[in-house]
Amino acid sequence: MTRLRSVVRGCGSYLPRTVVTNDDLAARVDTSDEWIVQRTGIRQRHIAGPDETTSVLGIKAAAAALAAANLDPASIDLIICATSTPDHTFPSTATQIQAGLGIHGGAAFDLQAVCAGFVYGVATADKFLTTGAARRALVVGAETFSRLLDWEDRTTCVLFGDGAGAIVLEAQGGEGHSGDRGVLTSHLRSDGRYREKLYVDGGPGSTGTTGKLRMVGKEVFRFAVGSVTDVIAEAFAATGTTAEDLDWFVPHQANRRIIEASADKLGIAREKVVLTVDRHGNTSAASIPLALDAACRDGRIRRGDLVMIEAIGGGFAWGSALIRW
Repeated sequence: MTRLRSVVRGCGSYLPRTVVTNDDLAARVDTSDEWIVQRTGIRQRHIAGPDETTSVLGIKAAAAALAAANLDPASIDLIICATSTPDHTFPSTATQIQAGLGIHGGAAFDLQAVCAGFVYGVATADKFLTTGAARRALVVGAETFSRLLDWEDRTTCVLFGDGAGAIVLEAQGGEGHSGDRGVLTSHLRSDGRYREKLYVDGGPGSTGTTGKLRMVGKEVFRFAVGSVTDVIAEAFAATGTTAEDLDWFVPHQANRRIIEASADKLGIAREKVVLTVDRHGNTSAASIPLALDAACRDGRIRRGDLVMIEAIGGGFAWGSALIRW
């Protein structure tokens, strides 16, 4: 053994019971199924009910991941929850997930990087595991973004949905090359100059209110396609791999046009792209683990596959991680 790797032991997900179609939204705001599908690829999304808080979604997704990994919750010594929609200002949603799973030891904390949160969470857990600070970690992406939406703004309310996904990472020995299982490399970036392109107009430290989501869609699209491919190129350079070596590209599920344009720019074949945005909408930090779990359950992602995850979120914050499954 030459180094420790953070190996995926299992993944899981949970979606709220209520499904809202584009036609349902068209009865509420000035939009149509054709308008939404043409611009985003979204056909439906799940919306959390009053009893489905962010921690409730996260607990269910985490429990599914533990079941897939065939692990007892007590074996987890680190929980990271990526979310922009916590149950409370404090305590962290991660501690509520911890309690809900019956875990009484280790550390649990939230991480906030909006839609890039899950990638940031994987990168952070990887540092704990590969330094020996933890042995097994749950990385959860859980969101109830419907609570932040202005339901009279058709440019944003049609885009988002609620849900949660999770993976279990375990420290295992590797040989130190790209054939190892586990997280091979991660690359994170942020640039706070772009705050007003995608933000929530409230908060406990400013307005004292939750606020509503605001977005300049064209600017976000331009930045997402034009600027964030750097972290993917860096992942390839760090591991000596190329787009041809990828088995699956699992990007943040924000907009089908952004996903396909980014894949084309990077030379990633479209048949290698995992898409769930049509069924889930943009679930922010939950979107990548939801897509990962969907692709694992239907047999696409298998042990030994090379998987790239990538996301951009408000801030802007963006990042990538290359994982040998």
